[in-house]
Amino acid sequence: MSKPVYITADSTCDLPRELLERFNIKVVPLHVLLGEESYLDGVDFTPDMIFERYKADKVLPRTAAVSPQEFEDFFGPLVEAGYEVVHLDISSDLSATYQNAVIASQEIPGVYPIDTRHLSGSISLLLVEACRLRDEGKSAAEIAQTVTDLIPKVQTSFVIDTLEYLWKGGRCTGVAAFGANLLNLKPCIEMRDGKLEVGKKYRGNIFKVYEKYIAERLADRAVRSDCVFIVSSNELPQDVAEKLEKLIRSMIEVKEVFFARAGSTISAHCGPGTLGILFMEE
Repeated sequence: MSKPVYITADSTCDLPRELLERFNIKVVPLHVLLGEESYLDGVDFTPDMIFERYKADKVLPRTAAVSPQEFEDFFGPLVEAGYEVVHLDISSDLSATYQNAVIASQEIPGVYPIDTRHLSGSISLLLVEACRLRDEGKSAAEIAQTVTDLIPKVQTSFVIDTLEYLWKGGRCTGVAAFGANLLNLKPCIEMRDGKLEVGKKYRGNIFKVYEKYIAERLADRAVRSDCVFIVSSNELPQDVAEKLEKLIRSMIEVKEVFFARAGSTISAHCGPGTLGILFMEE
């Protein structure tokens, strides 16, 4: 008989607390570095603190991966309690977190790290699927293989209100080429082969851009009906959230539309006003 399975992730999955509790998922935080001080993503540092600091002095925090020792401390008690662990991480092209999870797993048998090649709500999509398989009684090895096979079906993109954060952070291919148009464009940033790249470019009121972006992302797509995620770097006004959900449901059949706030790691690179629709194709 296979051991019970615990599903875990790093904090870039951006799952809100109520969903972490609902699906029984445990999260290990990345680090947010501001000057000489170090904070934990989602624990003692928030996106609003990032935006306030940048507005005041144009200083952006740096982010740092979970270390191998931190992973050993995270995985160890779960394995000692009799679990095997399926662990999902942000794309290895954006962070050393996955590589460090692999290093730790070599010291702790029964841990299955996955390089999702994605970030934020797209990791959450894979987590929800992993939890469904866990609840069906699948083994850790079976869950890890199925989740890995689903990675190419995940669609990750965000529309960005200001390019300053991505430009200064240097994490997105092609941003530097915008030059003088830096503050006027609102591009769609897409994950391609584990990297962030610039897609279609929008202009105009950001709330109108959200609607156009979502409509274009969903058009002619065979979207899996389990759930989609809307992740934003700011708290969305209730009327905006309702309008976006209504738009989504008018275009596709979906059981649940989850809204989530991007954590500090994601927000530090994307900035305020960022919003993404994240979904899995059939």
